[in-house]
Amino acid sequence: MEEQITYAAYGANISVAQMAVRFPDARVYGRAELRGYELVFRGPSGSAAATIEPKEGGVVPVLLWRLSRRDGRALDIYENWPVLREKKVMEVRMNSRTVPATVYVMAQGYPPGRPAQHYCDILAEGYRTCGFDPAVLEAALAHSLEVEHEHH
Repeated sequence: MEEQITYAAYGANISVAQMAVRFPDARVYGRAELRGYELVFRGPSGSAAATIEPKEGGVVPVLLWRLSRRDGRALDIYENWPVLREKKVMEVRMNSRTVPATVYVMAQGYPPGRPAQHYCDILAEGYRTCGFDPAVLEAALAHSLEVEHEHH
């Protein structure tokens, strides 16, 4: 059996429909939480992408996937690693246990920005389907709009 990668998605890849198209071998492993982080949007306004940043007391819901090595390589390309994103192995809480998972985090230096509407729709659909707390996503969106107004 080929070695599998456990991947923690918090952005568009929480969408089962999107993942099915991109990575046909991927299987949902379960829901989990990344503690000590918050969800934020960074990048050019109107096309900013989700990333996570350390925040005391923060919690970001993640969907864990099991990927083949081949899908893992395809995911590196999709996530624009190592240019746009860094790859880290982080501990996530799944039910009552802690599991290590690969997480893609945006490289430093991108300003906060507003995501595109269609991207927001994918995330919102993912949150609904996964049963994640929508407050996390709403707070990140509200914050991205506030920041945008400050910069104009």
